[in-house]
Amino acid sequence: MIPYIFSGQGSQSKGIAGTLISPSALGSSEFKKDYNLKYAYLTGAMYRGVASPEMVVKVGKAGMMGFLGTGGLALSQIETAIQYIQKELSPGQAYGLNLLHNPNNPAMEEKTVDLLLAYGVKTVEAAAFLSITPALVKYRTQGLKRDEHGKVIVLNKIIAKLSRPEVAEAFLSPAPAKIVAKLLAENKITQEEAELAKEIPMADDICAEADSGGHTDGGVAYALMPAMITLRDEMMKKYQYSKTMRIGAAGGIGTPAAAAAAFVMGADFIVTGSINQCTVEAATSDAVKDLLQQINIQDTEYAPAGDMFEMGAKVQVLKKGLFFPARANKLYDLYRQYNSLDEIDEKTKKQIEEKFFKRSFAEVYKDVKNYYPAPEIEKAERNPKHKMALIFRWYFGYTTNLALSGNTESKVDYQVHCGPALGAFNQWVKGTELENWRNRHVDEIGRKLVTETAELLSNRLKTMSC
Repeated sequence: MIPYIFSGQGSQSKGIAGTLISPSALGSSEFKKDYNLKYAYLTGAMYRGVASPEMVVKVGKAGMMGFLGTGGLALSQIETAIQYIQKELSPGQAYGLNLLHNPNNPAMEEKTVDLLLAYGVKTVEAAAFLSITPALVKYRTQGLKRDEHGKVIVLNKIIAKLSRPEVAEAFLSPAPAKIVAKLLAENKITQEEAELAKEIPMADDICAEADSGGHTDGGVAYALMPAMITLRDEMMKKYQYSKTMRIGAAGGIGTPAAAAAAFVMGADFIVTGSINQCTVEAATSDAVKDLLQQINIQDTEYAPAGDMFEMGAKVQVLKKGLFFPARANKLYDLYRQYNSLDEIDEKTKKQIEEKFFKRSFAEVYKDVKNYYPAPEIEKAERNPKHKMALIFRWYFGYTTNLALSGNTESKVDYQVHCGPALGAFNQWVKGTELENWRNRHVDEIGRKLVTETAELLSNRLKTMSC
């Protein structure tokens, strides 16, 4: 058990009874070495830049690694954020950017990758992917080469955040041959890069995401982690990779006990999310943080994901004091039940326009036409159900903007991605200085969490030896 808990660096071992685990010893030593980290602790991305450049810089300077939340941001916003992060961090200090799967706009996914490559961003957190895409393969294969010993040198690292074994298997495999061949034919990668892509997996590391804030499959950590570790071992044996892929844990981690459980199950690193949204560095409104500071573990709910509305994907959001989860679920139920807006009864349509949208469907559709590319609008004009989906999807962007801006008039419609880990965190810090979010800083939370996790594990090991 002990090797799974700590890497051996920075620990003092005198048998189990005398073991003292230091915070910097938790997790995989190889993982920390590869990313130049003091702690095997990452802060995950949050949509629309809630995981801000300031957050990324703060944790990077503390010997941890943070990921900028790029989902929903314009390319110009992402570029400005990269420039800020690279200016503020010293060479060698770790950082990464989120690369969010964009099934409705794959061109945006590729443009984001081109931007990352142009600025030399060496680490991405790939999230919400259901399969491997050309943009991912392009990022992964660019710059592949052999060293003087014949070993494949990988310049661009991918940490894949996922919760399904079949998706994990894709990331634990080499890039799909068809995609590699297509990229080669389009002169987007070289012949050497195409050949070397056969020898490496798509991801360096897998983050097994259990029930979490935002996009979630509601996975159970106790079942998910062992399954991912077993799958990793099988894929290592199948492909005979020269380097072991690490498995990290995310989802539900907001206390030392939760972090300790992750390391005992074999996590090489941990990733926190929801607890960082209620900090000074989070780029959301004070009104949202005031709500989040008060929640307990039962105050979240599942709602449709706006970006994958028709697919039925789910996000976990704040429920306490808000109408958004119920209203979002009603929209999805209507979408499943009817083939067009015209089929919905007048009373329900009036309720949606007046209570949910606070404007007419015609006004919403006007906004939709200004937002979506022409092919999407052409499809909507031909297909009434698709038109209904685009109009309903508008609500999800609208409610996110309400929360980010702190609009007080429509507070009940805030869409706030959040998991129960924050409720557990709030109970852990209750009665301390950290009870007030204005005293919460992401780097201090990270250090406190790994420090008390190490103390907890040391005490538990001593108890077990008695």
